[in-house]
Parts: sequence; structure tokens; C-alpha cells
Amino acid sequence: MMTYEQYLDEVTTLMTEKFELTDEDAIKHVMRAQANDFFTLHDDLPEMRTQERAELDAQTIYDQRNKSRPHTPPQRSVKPRK
Repeated sequence: MMTYEQYLDEVTTLMTEKFELTDEDAIKHVMRAQANDFFTLHDDLPEMRTQERAELDAQTIYDQRNKSRPHTPPQRSVKPRK
């Protein structure tokens, strides 16, 4: 059984391996999920900290990574050149 910290590290590592994210990006997504209480039960229930669950959570976090903060590039006004 993994500690809570080991579990977060495993989810982060899986995200870098499965989705070719940089360490920085994977850490950012895991930290954002943690801030949104995604891992609250994992902290309370050690039996949730399994390899299989880490793989599922990595996929879930990856799938949700841009849903809460979709990036829309700013619109540029196109002015005709003189």
C-alpha cells in the first residue's frame, strides 16, 4: 500500500509516461486536482491507494485537465494595412 505522497507521485509519473506530459505539466494537473479535493478520500482511505486506482485517476485527471479552465486565445482585431 502506498502512502498518500507516494500515491500522488505515482499518478504524476503515470501522466508523464502515458500522455507524454512534461513533469512540470503533470505536477500542475495533479496539484490542481488536489486543490479541488479530488484526492480527499485517498487521504482518508488507504485502500484507495492502489496501482490500478492510480492508473484510473491519472486518466481521469488527464481527461478533465482543461475542462475547468478552457483556453480560448484572445481575439485579435484585424485592421487593414494602409
